[in-house]
Amino acid sequence: MIKFLDLQQINDEYREAFHTQLDHLLDSGWVLMGKHLESFEANFANYCKSKHCIGVANGLEAITIILEAYKIAGQLKEGDEVIVPSNTYIATILGVINAGLKPVFVEPDDDFNLSVANTQKAINAKTKAIFTVHLYGQTSNIPALTKLASKNGLLLFDDAAQAHGARDLEGQVVGGSTNATAFSFYPGKNLGALGDGGAITTNDSEIAEIIKAYRNYGSHQKYHNKYKGVNSRLDELQAAFLNEKLKNLDHDNKKRQDVAKLYLEQIKNKYIQLPIVHDIEKHAFHLFVLRIKESRRDRFQEYLSQNNIQTVIHYPIPPHHQSALKEFKHLNLPVAEQMHDEVISIPISQVITKDEVNKIIKAINDYR
Repeated sequence: MIKFLDLQQINDEYREAFHTQLDHLLDSGWVLMGKHLESFEANFANYCKSKHCIGVANGLEAITIILEAYKIAGQLKEGDEVIVPSNTYIATILGVINAGLKPVFVEPDDDFNLSVANTQKAINAKTKAIFTVHLYGQTSNIPALTKLASKNGLLLFDDAAQAHGARDLEGQVVGGSTNATAFSFYPGKNLGALGDGGAITTNDSEIAEIIKAYRNYGSHQKYHNKYKGVNSRLDELQAAFLNEKLKNLDHDNKKRQDVAKLYLEQIKNKYIQLPIVHDIEKHAFHLFVLRIKESRRDRFQEYLSQNNIQTVIHYPIPPHHQSALKEFKHLNLPVAEQMHDEVISIPISQVITKDEVNKIIKAINDYR
């Protein structure tokens, strides 16, 4: 069986380094808010070309905390509207709702990312922010969205849970271009921890100071609570592990790009629509997502399974059709609905072999 993602093999490369870091942690006796976190925050901020990085517990809370910080700073308030992609993972939507704001669903372009034209049409007097998502590892059109946000006096945030190391059309690495960026370090991400983890990057020093306190019960100083905060801290062990893996992020992304190039060049099947890729070298390829035409996805997935190829659907149900978001079920979002009916992700990673890639390509090309 060709695994969709072989996490055991990915992490095995770091076994010795992880054990060393665990020994250091046990010897120090310091498990939260210590030197490992400070080191990772500094290293990741530098990698993203951002002034500040603040580690938090997970990607969902990174989204919520960004918005709460801007509320505390007086730049957002309860009930403000935030534009989000209609085809994103539900975490983006939940983050907005959990912060007491209203998500406004906007349809994507064919590259799976938020449409700038549709975003412009959706802006009204209640719109206060745009929260774009770099879906599957390819960046949204950040330069155009930045101009649009500036023209309309809006905040621009990005959800980079799937885009560690991706670069926008101008070559800027994700995490340093918008008002604030939310990251997830869920184990399956390009930069994945061995448990949950997340971070926020920003160039706004005032916002960074608010976030540092807000994630820690609203406290800069122990037992002195300035805000009604939360407990959302990236722990020392995960920070130490992430520091080790960050060293290889660009190298690992390059391996993913090499696999993607083979898929894009060699998959040729009239029933298969390849993803639109603007620039292979700027894409992080967290996922390689095909679209299956003529209502054939279930049949195609079963066919690949019979050929010992694991696949995953990212994602089978659009957010506005989720039971948890039933207040949005009346929305007419045909582009997102069609995408969610057609998409299927095939294996891609830094550890997949050339032989496995060739077997996947042959199986897909033989599909009828």
